[in-house]
Amino acid sequence: MKLWLDGGLQDIESARVSVFDHGLTVGDGVFETVKAVEGRAFALTRHLARLTRSARGLGLPDPDLDEVRRACAAVLEANPMPLGRLRITYTGGHGPLGSDRGDQGPTLVVALGATTRRPDSTAVITVPWSRNEHGALTGLKTTSYAENVVALARATGQGATEALFGNTAGRLCEGTGSNVFVVLDGEIHTPPLASGCLAGITRALTVEWTGAKETDLPLDVLEHADEIFLTSTLRDVQAVHRVDGRELAGAPGPVTAKAMRIFDERSGSDLDP
Repeated sequence: MKLWLDGGLQDIESARVSVFDHGLTVGDGVFETVKAVEGRAFALTRHLARLTRSARGLGLPDPDLDEVRRACAAVLEANPMPLGRLRITYTGGHGPLGSDRGDQGPTLVVALGATTRRPDSTAVITVPWSRNEHGALTGLKTTSYAENVVALARATGQGATEALFGNTAGRLCEGTGSNVFVVLDGEIHTPPLASGCLAGITRALTVEWTGAKETDLPLDVLEHADEIFLTSTLRDVQAVHRVDGRELAGAPGPVTAKAMRIFDERSGSDLDP
């Protein structure tokens, strides 16, 4: 396996990032996960635009997107596989053992791992912790992911693959690595970005392609929604058949199933929508 590190391809066994890298010491970095199908990245332009927005939100220099594209192409060519998780990580680089940044410039890593298509439906739980819709990192895809690690571990321990958060106002927000949609009276709704959720790439495409409405929703909407589904880079559109102790019989329901078909068709016909 080969990955890209600071300017070129390196063997995965010998590639090294400094133990003083700010991405390691204080989580000062941003990232993107991109779906790769038969060596081609999906929605890369949208992912790179969000990478830049996240970097600016942290006060990092804009990434060199030409280099990032070269890195992605080189890694995909060096590691052929049917379905892959392409990970772009961009950090504050070598720095002191504290929150102040160093002056040696950012670190760029692009790596690829094999994955498989997700099941059509999954189980989720809600967690007692809140997303802070007013925080400094709200809406940024950063490497400060420990909160998600804790919540996802709880979900895994309860036989689920995702944990859903409310925000500080008790409104539905998002999952650890996904956006959430609900179906009410035949209409699709998803929390607005003001809820504190990440502006997911798959979320945006699903809204565009299905006409879903961005709606401020209470967290307890999960207790009575007709259908629930998740969206993310590697889930695409995935139905929920259980939330906490509530079973949603027949998932994916008809509205979710249609959304799944639409997403498969539209994404299959255009790899960079």
